[in-house]
Amino acid sequence: MLRVGLTGGLASGKSLIARELARLGAHVIEADGLGHEVLLPSGEAYAEVVRDFGQTILNVDGTIDRKKLSAIVFEDPPRLKALTAIVHPAVARLSNAKFEALATTDPSGILVYEAAILIETGSFRDFDKLIVAACPEEVQIERAIARDGSTREAAVARLSLQLPLAEKVRYADFVIDTSGTVEQTIEQTRNVFEELLRSRSTKK
Repeated sequence: MLRVGLTGGLASGKSLIARELARLGAHVIEADGLGHEVLLPSGEAYAEVVRDFGQTILNVDGTIDRKKLSAIVFEDPPRLKALTAIVHPAVARLSNAKFEALATTDPSGILVYEAAILIETGSFRDFDKLIVAACPEEVQIERAIARDGSTREAAVARLSLQLPLAEKVRYADFVIDTSGTVEQTIEQTRNVFEELLRSRSTKK
C-alpha cells in the first residue's frame, strides 16, 4: 500500500483535496476525525483528559465539550502541551491500527492521511509521499474568517502557532496551489493522483 501524507495549515484547502482524492479512489483518513474518536467516552484518551482537565469540560451527557477544552488550552501553552501529550499518542496508535487494517484488505491501494502537523511532529517521514496544500497567508486568513466566523485577530493568532506554509512546501513531494478556483484545485489534485498511481505501480 502506498502511504501518502496530506498536510497544510489553517484554511489551506486540504479538506477539499482530501475529498477529491477519496472520490478518485484513495482511502482517506483524517487526523481530526481520529482526534474526535479518542475523546469519546469509549476512546483511549477520554479518561485521562477528564482527569487532568476536570468535569467542567463535560457536556450533560458526559461527552467532552471540545470548544470548552479548546478555550482552556488555546492561550495556555503548558496546558496545550499536556493535552497534546495525551491525545497525540492515542491518535497515533489508532491511525496505525487503521493503516494496518487497510494494508491487509487492500494491499495495492493508496492511503491518504490528512493531518495539520505532520511536518511539525516529524511523522511525515512515515509516508512514501507528502502532499502540501498551499496558498498565501492572506487567503488563509480570509477563508478562516468566512468559514469559522472568527475575527482577523483570532485567525492571525492561530496561524502564529503553525509552521508557515512557505516552510512546509520545502518538505513536499507534491504542492497543490489552492489559491485559485475550486475547479483549479481539483484539476491539480487529479494530476497528483495520477502521479500517485504511477508511484504505486513502481513501489516494491
